[in-house]
Amino acid sequence: MSLPPDPRILLRLLGLLRPYRWRLVLAGLALLAAASSVLLLGQGLRLVIDQGFLAEDLTRLNQALVMMLAVVTVLACASALRYYLVTWIGERLAADLRRRVFDHLLELEPGFFESALHGDRGAGEISARLTADTSVLQSLFGSSVSLALRNLLMLLGAVSLMLVTQPWLSAIVLLGIPATVLPILWFGRRVRRLSRYSQDRVAELGRYAGESLAGIRTVQAFNHEAMARRDYGRRVEEAFASAVERTRQRAWLTGIAMLVVFAAVGVMLWQGGQAVLAGGMTAGQLSAFVFYAVLAAGAVAALAEVAGDVQRAAGAAERLLELLDTRPCIQAPASPTPLPDPVAGDIRLDGVSFTYPGREVPALQRLDLHVRPGERIALVGPSGGGKSTLLALLLRFHDPDSGTLRLDGIDLRDLAPRSLRRAMGLVSQEPTLFTGTAAENLRYGNPEASQDALHDAARDANALAFIEALPHGFDTPLGPGGVQLSGGQRQRLAIARALLKNPRVLLLDEATSALDAESERLVQQALDRLMQGRTSIVIAHRLATVVAADRLLVLDGGRLVAAGRHSELLETSPLYRHLAELQFGRQSGEGTRSTACRPPR
Repeated sequence: MSLPPDPRILLRLLGLLRPYRWRLVLAGLALLAAASSVLLLGQGLRLVIDQGFLAEDLTRLNQALVMMLAVVTVLACASALRYYLVTWIGERLAADLRRRVFDHLLELEPGFFESALHGDRGAGEISARLTADTSVLQSLFGSSVSLALRNLLMLLGAVSLMLVTQPWLSAIVLLGIPATVLPILWFGRRVRRLSRYSQDRVAELGRYAGESLAGIRTVQAFNHEAMARRDYGRRVEEAFASAVERTRQRAWLTGIAMLVVFAAVGVMLWQGGQAVLAGGMTAGQLSAFVFYAVLAAGAVAALAEVAGDVQRAAGAAERLLELLDTRPCIQAPASPTPLPDPVAGDIRLDGVSFTYPGREVPALQRLDLHVRPGERIALVGPSGGGKSTLLALLLRFHDPDSGTLRLDGIDLRDLAPRSLRRAMGLVSQEPTLFTGTAAENLRYGNPEASQDALHDAARDANALAFIEALPHGFDTPLGPGGVQLSGGQRQRLAIARALLKNPRVLLLDEATSALDAESERLVQQALDRLMQGRTSIVIAHRLATVVAADRLLVLDGGRLVAAGRHSELLETSPLYRHLAELQFGRQSGEGTRSTACRPPR
């Protein structure tokens, strides 16, 4: 279990409240008015008893009751205004914090979420921080802090009026108040530590549930429901146990504080009753004193409870600020070099090596490559050869460990990532669609695209027919992740999205892998037309889709082991010949050996 967070970490969030300082001032005035009104009720109670009931003076009784009614009216109005303002501030803080964290997360490189070093920071766990943890802070700033300040004011006011009313009797109550400090300090540290642990368990719940529901087809296809229920149930019980332990400590904290303070109040009532019988004080004074003593005791108990909220919120703040404090590894230089307009698409790699964090085997090893403007390059080879890694480096999702990558002669690290990615279009092997309509997903490629442009891109990707067949055409909601589309339809929509961007460099990672034979033929024809005049790098495991490329590059183990056209590689590359014979049969190449060659080890 990690060390407990310091509650002072919450002070860092006060900067988010600066734009709303006038609302804070107004809330503070309303809080002061409400607390003062409660304290005035004690004096009204004294007047009602001493000058009304005991003096049997109806006029003074009516005056005292009218005064108390006026005070209660002020109290009600001030409390309502305070509640509205502090709740608004709490909701605004949570909204601003969510936006700030989310905006910052969008700037972090994919490696932050994918790296084995950050295995506990999956998307589900981070989503839980954006929701559950910000809700904890909203509760603190929108309720608990206000309650704490109100009770602190009432504690100070009640103690002051107690001392004015009966100094010696006040000592009995005041002796009980410091006695609550020790349990607050003792249990508070435990509550803080348990709160962080409990929040981690809840985040793990969200991560596991999100992962299982996102892969529900796989879960059901493998009859994994029973094991998923068991694993999720175990995590639920762990979260429940940690929450119960945290609640138990908070219960002890609140109970002991209330016991000590109200025990002091009981002793005070006994002493005060004897003083009234002896004539040392009036019944009204004792009633007012009891009122203030109960206010003070209740205020201390409320502060003890808020202390637990503060400890819990400190854990939530630490988790959110941990995300905000993470600096992206991929950043724009202070003075980025502008790309030429138009971008030619000349790509050069010199001695590029890269190893994923947490792994020992390099994904790429001293790779040298020059792709000329407008050239169509196909990357082929066994899985794990480094093909997708090369595309990730070109998009600068990662920086190489050594060597340089250049676009039009400019080192990618000298370019602003946005400028670099604006020149590139990507269709990945597993296309990602988002909740929204078909048109909204297409406009990821170009937010300003007209309806005609959407039609053209969809037609070129052979997606127009199925889009127009949807219930509302381009305005049809596709569901989360495009769940209402088939795999081939999602792939074609992703191709249309990339084409709509009209990039100078096309990066296609198995872009036709999910298409049926006829759709693949039509999309391949469209891609062939669209690649004209553009630099294109295509990853393909099916060699039939890339045999017409200008050059085929054979990658194996992160190294470039062969390069050339299809017919050349059949003669010169044992690995390529082996791959071709597996797919086309032994008659794939004229003049080649009739036996398949094993790939070199």
